[in-house]
Order: sequence, then C-alpha cells, then structure tokens
Amino acid sequence: MIDLVAAIGLVLVIEGAFYAGLPSVAKAMMRQGVEAPDQTLRLCGLAALALGVGVVWLARVSA
Repeated sequence: MIDLVAAIGLVLVIEGAFYAGLPSVAKAMMRQGVEAPDQTLRLCGLAALALGVGVVWLARVSA
C-alpha cells in the first residue's frame, strides 16, 4: 500500500512540474487532446499503460 501511495505522489510531482514549468506547452497539448479522435486517445492510453506496467515490472525484477 505504501508503494501505491508513493507512486501516486510521484505522478503528482511529475505532472505538477510539467504544468509549472511549461504551462503553454500543457495548454497546447490539452487542445490537441480535445481535438483528437477517441480511438487515437484510446490507443495512446493503452500504449502508456503498457509502458508503465513494463517499467514497474523492470523496476521490481531488478530490485
């Protein structure tokens, strides 16, 4: 459970740093996301999910 809370905290840190450091880029990306077809967003989400699972798996195996 502690690992889950730490992971959520890291996501918030990374997103916060992105929005704080590059707000104009974040806005442009949001506009593109709103205009993108649902299928494109779904595929990108699945790719990010798979990449995240792979990273966590590699981190756990190497630890």
